Amino acid sequence: MTQQRQTQNSRIDREWWKEAVVYQVYPRSFNDSDGDGIGDIPGITERVDYLDDLGVDVVWLSPVYDSPNHDNGYDIRDYRAINEEFGDMADWERLRDELHDRDMKLIMDLVVNHTSNEHEWFQRSRREEGEYADYYHWVEGEPDEPPNDWESLFGGSAWSWDDEREAWYLHVFNENQPDLNWRNPDVREAVKGVVTWWVEQGIDGFRMDAISHLSKPEGYPAGDPDEPGPSGSEHYTFGPRLGEYLDELGTVVPDGAMSAGEMGGADADDAREFVQRGDCLDMVFHFDHLDVDQADDWTDDNWGEWSLPEFEELMTRNQREVAEPAWDALFLGNHDHPRIVSRFGDESERRRSATCIATFLLTMRGTPYLYQGQELGMTNAEFDDLSEIDDAMTVGLVEDMLESGTVDSFDDVREAVNYRSRDHARTPMQWADDEAAGFSEGDPWLPVNDNYDEINAAEARADDESVFHHYRRLIDLREDDPVFVYGDYDTLVADDEQFYAFTRELDGERRLVVCNWSDEPATFAPADFTADDTEVLLANYDDAPTDPVGATFRPFEAVVYAY
Repeated sequence: MTQQRQTQNSRIDREWWKEAVVYQVYPRSFNDSDGDGIGDIPGITERVDYLDDLGVDVVWLSPVYDSPNHDNGYDIRDYRAINEEFGDMADWERLRDELHDRDMKLIMDLVVNHTSNEHEWFQRSRREEGEYADYYHWVEGEPDEPPNDWESLFGGSAWSWDDEREAWYLHVFNENQPDLNWRNPDVREAVKGVVTWWVEQGIDGFRMDAISHLSKPEGYPAGDPDEPGPSGSEHYTFGPRLGEYLDELGTVVPDGAMSAGEMGGADADDAREFVQRGDCLDMVFHFDHLDVDQADDWTDDNWGEWSLPEFEELMTRNQREVAEPAWDALFLGNHDHPRIVSRFGDESERRRSATCIATFLLTMRGTPYLYQGQELGMTNAEFDDLSEIDDAMTVGLVEDMLESGTVDSFDDVREAVNYRSRDHARTPMQWADDEAAGFSEGDPWLPVNDNYDEINAAEARADDESVFHHYRRLIDLREDDPVFVYGDYDTLVADDEQFYAFTRELDGERRLVVCNWSDEPATFAPADFTADDTEVLLANYDDAPTDPVGATFRPFEAVVYAY
């Protein structure tokens, strides 16, 4: 998509977005500038120097569009207006300029699988006004008989009855988020107009939300009971015209812009296919590697149990089959997932496990994404009752189970909720150890995690051995050493319950990354591997082994070597 350069003596095509580190900001929870308890755009602008100090190159802004907030901004009422809770367009322009002045870029969520049911398009569609009549998926019928058995990803039927139009409309998410009908060329033109408008405002790219759901088959066939997931999801995920729609959308994504697509349900083959097919997507968010700790049912008691060998196998496949032939998004968390220390680390060894995970993530091939607070080692919260949950997805699914009799009470799903609720990632950013963690002078919209007095940005920045400074050093290392961006990946140990270790190589330059991803010491003894003249480039213990082969690595010890 951009003008391509090549590294010396290699066939690697360089792009700025391959060499960048992206930081996701969830505006509602990042920083509140006016004391109303809700984070806002001026609050983000106040913290730009913090982001610059961390060293990130790109800020990804979760939705700030005008929205009734049934799903915290992912239900958009007006694509060309800013939610007044967050500020106005002048505030957005000021943030853009502050970032650009520091040579940082700004990308935003593009949510075009669906809109809010308060969007003008939907209001005119329900009244069957002209071209808007077919802007959404409408099916006539009886109010007590949905068109088919499709289920929403948020629980319950994927269809809702509209009394005004006297018809059913499709929503694969919340009932307040009706799906746009991408079969209608007028819809596609309207969406392209939104993209073009934001490009004209100076945006540097997009993260395209829920992009794998754009295409639905005509006739809306019934779900296959043998397929996993909500009924019918095999039809509304990777539908028959998805590639065609993305190709068309790509015609208005300009050269030099960054585009990443969220593709729920994708595996490595899907991710590679859609990155390689055209100009729309530079990389894909696919979640196969994040399924390793998921139980089969909300009432199961094994949530959070995962296998390092299985995780390594999936990540190695993604490196070899996505990142090397195409490109990949590197991430372990975002606004929809639990905190990575609580999920893949050890809260009792928070600093060591957080820095071990960071070392792994930022030395892989692909574009790394950090979610706000990840650089501090923030952890999950604790929820005692459904009333404490704001997350529309969790609330919808649990209420559906209670209503259907699948569970008798919240206690039946407490473990699952406390493990997987999206609210874990949405508790306010912990800036300081004062009231409300320095997030707001008012009452935060979501309670602050109780551990803010020990986990906060002020403490972390003052401690050179903190998780924050380890991320800084990793970002600097990645920026200075193209091997970590463009080098080939090769795994060193498979089926190992403690070590994740791999090499990177580019133009004869070789790097070794060794992570003891466990709470016990372990001896590193890979088969058929030697490393001569090793040099420690970065470590999360002061006295790291200088000769890794045969050395004992301490719990969650992670070391990066040149050899």
